[in-house]
Amino acid sequence: MIVLALLPLAIWIGLLLFRDGFWLARDTDGGVAPTLAVWPAVTAIVPARDEADVIGRAMASLIAQDYPGAFRIILVDDGSRDGTGAIARRAAGASDRLTVIDGAAPPAGWTGKLWAMRGGVAQAGDAPAYLWFTDADIAHAPDTLRSLVARSEQRGLVLDSLMAELRCDSVAEKALIPAFVFFFQMLYPFARVNRPGAEMAAAAGGCMLVRRDALARAGGLAAIADAIIDDCAMGAAMKAQGPIRLSLTRRSVSLRPYGGWSEIIAMISRSAYAQLDYAPLLLAGTLAGLALLYIVPPALALFGHGGAQLAGALAWLAMAICFQPMLRFYRRSPLWGVALPAIGVVYGAATALSAWQHGRGRGGMWKGRAQARMQR
Repeated sequence: MIVLALLPLAIWIGLLLFRDGFWLARDTDGGVAPTLAVWPAVTAIVPARDEADVIGRAMASLIAQDYPGAFRIILVDDGSRDGTGAIARRAAGASDRLTVIDGAAPPAGWTGKLWAMRGGVAQAGDAPAYLWFTDADIAHAPDTLRSLVARSEQRGLVLDSLMAELRCDSVAEKALIPAFVFFFQMLYPFARVNRPGAEMAAAAGGCMLVRRDALARAGGLAAIADAIIDDCAMGAAMKAQGPIRLSLTRRSVSLRPYGGWSEIIAMISRSAYAQLDYAPLLLAGTLAGLALLYIVPPALALFGHGGAQLAGALAWLAMAICFQPMLRFYRRSPLWGVALPAIGVVYGAATALSAWQHGRGRGGMWKGRAQARMQR
């Protein structure tokens, strides 16, 4: 029993001390002096499918960018049936920055989003030095593009990605959304992602500024055509070409309400099994590991005795401490740290659900498309 109690405690202490300080939430997009002698041309590419509720605000934020160089926007209307393209045009008003093109159904081997992005890249041609991939449900502060380009030029980045601040209003969002970013950082510590010599790579798909020539050297979007977790696949492809950066930000915010428990669990389950490369053994190991980290400590703290109870309580305290910086970033009560074991159980259940959905041929479901590849 004492060994079972000490193991999760040792793991949590290790995470606190030895995983690049992922939990400190200190990799942010501040500290850039957005001044350049010459501002390179940029094209923003926005894949959009049935985004009528949010596209107007997202497009208005792009039109309002105070970027000093040549800047245009390509919205790829990916088979929308709700007037997404028309709403985007109205939001653009008299601006000549926006071009709306119709997307086509993705061929075999491509996810819908990446195929739409490819259409935007083709439309952009060779003119822009940078491509700004941004989602249709993200709104950006007016200086966002200027800051991204300045940092990329000053630091020689081939990819600069911002983790947009997600909506966190409902009870379910308050419980699960900060943890979503926390667990992402646990998997991909931003400091390690940003270290040129480290193999780890990742990105956040809502906001990715990419050097066009580096993307071409990486094989273009065809190199990651079937990736469900397309942003991390993009990060890996681009890091092979040069330095990348991933940061937290308040400049870019998600407009999409995630709603209640079922909606957020559906979001998590869409890609969880893909993260495990659709491997049943990895799934079993992950679920066992989650039980060890999130179920054993509170169970021992509440029902154990002696040293095992103390070790369980200390592990619970360690995980609550680990969660605090992300809770501060999302302006949530520190008491949510005490609930992290229950939150971890929900994420474990969503991971199991993801595998079950994949087995039914409905993996990676997004707006009517099941996009996960089948096991070979």
